[in-house]
Amino acid sequence: MAGVQNQYAPNAYLRLWSCLAGFARDDLTRCYEEGSVVQGTLMRGTIHAVSAADYHPFVAALRTVRREWALRVHRGSDASRDAVVARVRAAMAGGAVPRDRLRDLIGTVEPAVDATLDTDLELLRVPPSGTWERRRADLYALADASIGHDEIEEQAGMAHLVRRYLGGFGPATVQDIASFIGMKVTPLKAVVAGIELRRFVDDEGGELIDVPDAPLPPEDVEAPVRFLPTWDALLLVHARRKGVLPEPFRPIIFSTKMPPSYPTVLVDGIVAGTWRWEGGEVQLHPLRAWSAAERAAVEDEAHALASFHGE
Repeated sequence: MAGVQNQYAPNAYLRLWSCLAGFARDDLTRCYEEGSVVQGTLMRGTIHAVSAADYHPFVAALRTVRREWALRVHRGSDASRDAVVARVRAAMAGGAVPRDRLRDLIGTVEPAVDATLDTDLELLRVPPSGTWERRRADLYALADASIGHDEIEEQAGMAHLVRRYLGGFGPATVQDIASFIGMKVTPLKAVVAGIELRRFVDDEGGELIDVPDAPLPPEDVEAPVRFLPTWDALLLVHARRKGVLPEPFRPIIFSTKMPPSYPTVLVDGIVAGTWRWEGGEVQLHPLRAWSAAERAAVEDEAHALASFHGE
């Protein structure tokens, strides 16, 4: 899945529930507590829940990308970066700190430094914060303290991230991958060239790539109804797949009146409605007419989601 974009703590729980048979809320909370799944600032500077095994390779891939982005945006100096990172890491060696304490430790630094400190420090949002039960992810610790340290070269980390992306979203173009990571296409092409990949041609003659032996179901296989949380990576603009989110629905899902976006209902793999948890029930809002069979399937899945909410 290449991680779950997780600005809102329940999102990872909901996304995993939509993908895994028999998944229970306590399963993910336990993984957070054991450190096998962690939450940190990663792709595009957004919070992601990822496996502990993916965290250090992802950071290695993203560190330079994020710093170059910060310098372009803030047009200032980042000369103090190494000193700030060393100072804050030393101050946090004693354990987890709340967000306000972390800001005090960082102090006043150049904007280009401040913009990437979560990644540069390898900060994780740690339980009990950032869980279903305590949703505000405001308790921070160094990855060293939670999952240990692993020094990985940038190119190895980038290759790992490319394979993880394709495992979650492939077949895809190199531009798709670059947009997901938040980097330019040209340097990524060199990385992709060094990876063993499966190659396809899309309907318009462009190249699509994927990991070898990835599942490729027949065209006529019907996808089951699925409920997605807010800001799901499958629907964001960096993954502008018209086959999943029809363009007429995009301004509805990602409305300026609703910054967190709307959670969505997929029918046969395509957004066909929105949903919300209200009054102890899953409220459904179709974006097009549903057939009787589609409505029955959506309502069955909604009942299952209501049970999950009520665990």
